[in-house]
Amino acid sequence: MFDIVKKKIGFSTPFLRGYKTLKIPIVDADGMPAWPEMFPVAAIDDMRTTVGANHFASQMMLMPISMERIRLDPGAIHFYTDEFNPQNAHIGDNIITGAAVYWDPSMGRTKSDGSVCVIIYRDDKLHRIFIHDVMYLTVADGDEHPMATQCERVLDFLSHHNIRRICVETNGIGNALPEILRECAAKRAMDIVVQNIINNKRKSDRIIDTLEPILSTGRLYCASRVQSTPLLSEMIGWSPLGGATHDDGIDAVAGAISVIPIPVRPNGRAGRIYSANTNFKIS
Repeated sequence: MFDIVKKKIGFSTPFLRGYKTLKIPIVDADGMPAWPEMFPVAAIDDMRTTVGANHFASQMMLMPISMERIRLDPGAIHFYTDEFNPQNAHIGDNIITGAAVYWDPSMGRTKSDGSVCVIIYRDDKLHRIFIHDVMYLTVADGDEHPMATQCERVLDFLSHHNIRRICVETNGIGNALPEILRECAAKRAMDIVVQNIINNKRKSDRIIDTLEPILSTGRLYCASRVQSTPLLSEMIGWSPLGGATHDDGIDAVAGAISVIPIPVRPNGRAGRIYSANTNFKIS
């Protein structure tokens, strides 16, 4: 093979023999930018926050992270007890700019994959994600209409959180769900918007690309109620190489983060209580 290449191209030594690799990380060991005029410290810090620690290390610092070392650490989650306040569009002191409801369905049987519906809120100014509620749907093995049963519970979930748009993953079994969900909503005279989502990306890549950057930079928040669901144990057991018993909850969260959110704005100020001054005399 080498003789053919030598005859066609004309060099007498193997290509790139003795070459040296030049590696210039975006910042040096002292934290100084390699190209301060193009990438000042503030821009680099913002980049690190946006892409996450692993991606920043491999792409910007030229120190690739082995896939088998990537984990989701639930210890990095901030938990809160506040509810969403629609009047000022806040969760606690956090301004909310968007919301998304995502359903990653299955048959919901005891031994099937998890069927999970999740609602997240977003603070796009500070790039924070709030996992506000997670519902794992199960149905009795003898239920003759398991999908309709799940649709009714999902509609209850939407009503509870006062949201009328939902994204449904339609890969496989979910293909017929949007129509069933619309029919169930019509019987309730409930006006909803159902968006079909088809995922072609590998599940592990979806989870890494959406959850890991937010988690590793301390921007993932969870309502305290989420601690009573299997979500955190899924995170502890998850690996991009597979092997976890279940990862349906974190996959649903990843789906919710990746879709275009519903814009959230304050719907009005809270009513004020006025008291009249009655300390007067009539002459």
